[in-house]
Amino acid sequence: MTGGAAGLTVRTRGLGRLYDDDYALVALDATFPAGTVTALLGPNGAGKSTLMGILSTLMRPSEGEVRYGDVSHDDPSARALVGYVGHRTMLYRPLSARENLRFFGKLYGVLDLDARIEHLLGEVGLARDADRPAGDFSRGMAQRLTIARALLPGPKLLLLDEPLTGLDRAGVAMAVRLFGAERDRGAVVVMASHDLAATGALADRALILRRGRKAYEGPVEGDLAVLYRETLGAEAAA
Repeated sequence: MTGGAAGLTVRTRGLGRLYDDDYALVALDATFPAGTVTALLGPNGAGKSTLMGILSTLMRPSEGEVRYGDVSHDDPSARALVGYVGHRTMLYRPLSARENLRFFGKLYGVLDLDARIEHLLGEVGLARDADRPAGDFSRGMAQRLTIARALLPGPKLLLLDEPLTGLDRAGVAMAVRLFGAERDRGAVVVMASHDLAATGALADRALILRRGRKAYEGPVEGDLAVLYRETLGAEAAA
């Protein structure tokens, strides 16, 4: 499997992203160590999705740099390091769950692909639905498959942008367990979610943004929701 045992640190330096005349990110210096879960928090418009887009390599920064260990953001090999769960599932609806994973697995050059697919289908609770078209799935089932796809290559950087969307209580528990296992494997995990209880159960660190700027970066010692409110005050309700 590509990726293998992880161990890189992801860093941003002077990171900025300009849309027309407005900055979504401003001179952001941040560090995401291997083997940690960083909660990425901030009110709407704080720059979270922009940062996720840049870290995923799907978006280019206007200023500054991102380093994935020794690999730069512009290096074509950077994308192979990343697993990404975003707002859209990005599944091929006519393909079955198994076929979706096989397609993406071949794209990433995953070794022992069939065994890896069967393992992940079991982990996300889709073994019985493996041959159903993804277009027939409920939102929660599609999200489970999206999580499996993100984990498939054993990414060194796992980006989770509202990864609990559509999941019931059992699905949330499943996701938290799998994300924690990725952290324990040594991956860099960055998670943005409105579910502060689930995020707080995982997070070792937090990066809190306000209007594109860093308001807090550091360890989570205690209740994540309290840290968030204390950092942003009235803006935490936005």
